[in-house]
Amino acid sequence: MTRSTLLRCLLTLSLATFVRADTPPAGLRILTAGHSFHVWMPGLLMQAAKEAGITGHTQVGLSSIGGSRTIQHWDAKDDKQKIKPVLMEGAADVLTLSPIFLPDAGIENFVKLGLEHNPKMRITVQEFWMTFDDGSLWGKPLNGKIVDRDSKTMADLHAAHDSYFKSMDDHVSELNAKYAKDKPAVFVVPVGQAVMALRDLIIQGKAPGIAKQSDLFTDPIGHPRDHVKAIAAYCHYAVIYGRTPIGLPIPGAIAKLPEAEKLNALLQKLAWDAVTQHPLSGVK
Repeated sequence: MTRSTLLRCLLTLSLATFVRADTPPAGLRILTAGHSFHVWMPGLLMQAAKEAGITGHTQVGLSSIGGSRTIQHWDAKDDKQKIKPVLMEGAADVLTLSPIFLPDAGIENFVKLGLEHNPKMRITVQEFWMTFDDGSLWGKPLNGKIVDRDSKTMADLHAAHDSYFKSMDDHVSELNAKYAKDKPAVFVVPVGQAVMALRDLIIQGKAPGIAKQSDLFTDPIGHPRDHVKAIAAYCHYAVIYGRTPIGLPIPGAIAKLPEAEKLNALLQKLAWDAVTQHPLSGVK
């Protein structure tokens, strides 16, 4: 074989490898149980998968209960039970869960049932931005107390979030050790940490089109505006498909915001950074 022929073969092999690596993965069957901080995510994820050229992505079920713990979705009866039948049929590839606080026995119940009927399925557990920026206020009347997000420093945010993040990491590690010893099946979607990184940039005045931290939320409890919804969907896309969201088109809701192009690029980067830096996301 001549030198020129060898070079052509190597170039052809390299190009073929690049094409295979860039080929979109097969679409997955997604099942979701959650509340108003999560149930809008599947629609955004479906849009992201479509924009990425992923075919076959489907939402096979959704259980929506306002302000719910995961155990409430487990305990749902009759026609309100949207999750167990799908798991028992082995008809889901990924189950996305969104506990607010731990402990929450529903997570383990769903992990055990899902893996019994589909050993290859994955379960994701979504981190949150802390309700009220103070978890101790959850389920209690504010009684005139003002939630002043714009005065928060990163030290304040870490004080409110770090123990919560650790409790989720510890629980996910325990579940993998108990039910998925050979290969992890339960993963953390680090939305909360991505939102904290965004708030850090807002504090520094470096978040395009976002003037203050409170612009991210619609009310004191912390229901998300489109910025937070987008970063959450990008985190789920990255964890579920193991692919970067960087370069995906601007979602319709984000397109209406100031400096939309720069903002979208930032949200994608923050999501990808959070996912690739988290040891329990399953993505390096």
